[in-house]
Amino acid sequence: MGLGSIALAGLLGGQKASAEGLKLKNPLAPKAPHFAAKAKNVIFMFMAGGPSQLDLFDYKPKLVDLNGQPIPQSFIEGKRFAFMDSSHRTNLLGTRREFKQYGKSGMWFSDLMPHTAQIADNITMVKSCATNLFNHAPAKLFMNTGSGIFGRPSMGSWVTYGIGSESNDLPGFVVLQSGPRGPRGGSVNWASGFLPSTYQGVPLRGQGEPILNLNSPLGIAPDRQRRTIDAVRDLNLKRLVETGDDEIATRISAYEMAYRMQTSGPELIDISSESKATLDMYGIDSDKPSFARNCLLARRLVERGVRFVQLYHTNWDSHGGPNENLQEDFERVTHDVDQGGAALVKDLQARGLLDDTLVIWGGEFGRTPMGEVREKTGRNHHIDAFTMWFAGGGVKQGYVLGETDELGFNAVQDKAHVHDLHATILHLLGLEHTNLTFRFQGRDFRLTDVEGEILHKMIA
Repeated sequence: MGLGSIALAGLLGGQKASAEGLKLKNPLAPKAPHFAAKAKNVIFMFMAGGPSQLDLFDYKPKLVDLNGQPIPQSFIEGKRFAFMDSSHRTNLLGTRREFKQYGKSGMWFSDLMPHTAQIADNITMVKSCATNLFNHAPAKLFMNTGSGIFGRPSMGSWVTYGIGSESNDLPGFVVLQSGPRGPRGGSVNWASGFLPSTYQGVPLRGQGEPILNLNSPLGIAPDRQRRTIDAVRDLNLKRLVETGDDEIATRISAYEMAYRMQTSGPELIDISSESKATLDMYGIDSDKPSFARNCLLARRLVERGVRFVQLYHTNWDSHGGPNENLQEDFERVTHDVDQGGAALVKDLQARGLLDDTLVIWGGEFGRTPMGEVREKTGRNHHIDAFTMWFAGGGVKQGYVLGETDELGFNAVQDKAHVHDLHATILHLLGLEHTNLTFRFQGRDFRLTDVEGEILHKMIA
């Protein structure tokens, strides 16, 4: 008997490994946070393409007054934009939307967000967000991984690496998508990078098979499938003992998870047990995939212990070109997300889940105060000031953090850089961002790189 076989026998106690035994070594098993957490789960509604904060949340009467006039050179000197530079004297564009104040805090919302406006007293709105990169794919990477370089772990991967998941039958990090196409950059936005691949996001479909080829082929009986999985597991365990390779543990876990998901996956996406009142609140009126349906699935996922759920919705890229203008196209995309996003917060609150669930709404960057005229009117990418909102999970209710100048160009109070947002999210989950590290190629990496300050003002 070789050393590997001896070690395997010791590991298994001389008996064949059982499914229960494997659960004890589950790499996604819950782990204690660094300190007491305010939130247990995260739902990140990612608005892929960069929503225009100036037409949704950040009301600027001065910008309306100066509509059509050139922006002062002092604002754009030395700045870089996706489709113009500081030599372009682009004219200012005041919003055409009607704004009103809501809630005890007097938060501003445009007429495009009537449902979200009704949860003003439940959210923290951060108007002073800032990022580093002004093109879509790198900026999405930066918002999701803290870097514009491919190969870094996503936020959901860092979270599940840090504290695991409370679900035995579903992945710890789940991705749901809606809209006309997927987000630019694709799966690198939810990849695990150099972390073991067990922590990567798992995309699920909202109807049919949650994952393609999840179910067994016709003619394969359950007992035969179980015997096959057991045999593969035992071979993998032998190799794991010999090499200590974490990816083998990931492979074992993936086989077992896929087996369990043959039951848990279809049960998750079967929303027939939901009441008509619930479906109406979300605005779900058919069996077709939609952002609203994904919001309901997000609630069902956190109910089942999934740690991190990310909902991507496209297309928010409002340059003024075909299908990307600030008139009917922008109205269409806001209509797609407004009711479902607000209903998710209300539903979580009604079920006692909001206190433990951090809800995030936002994209990779915002939009310029200057107009961009193509076939119709739009706005360019803007990294210096944009808006995101947060609810539940230990953030203040009815609170506005940060402010921008009178044209909405720069953050002038409580700037919230992406690294600061990441540090704050991890803090709410009980994780000290400077201590959540992974050694790779001789360096300790972390989500916030070498930056990040906790935004204590937004924490309840």
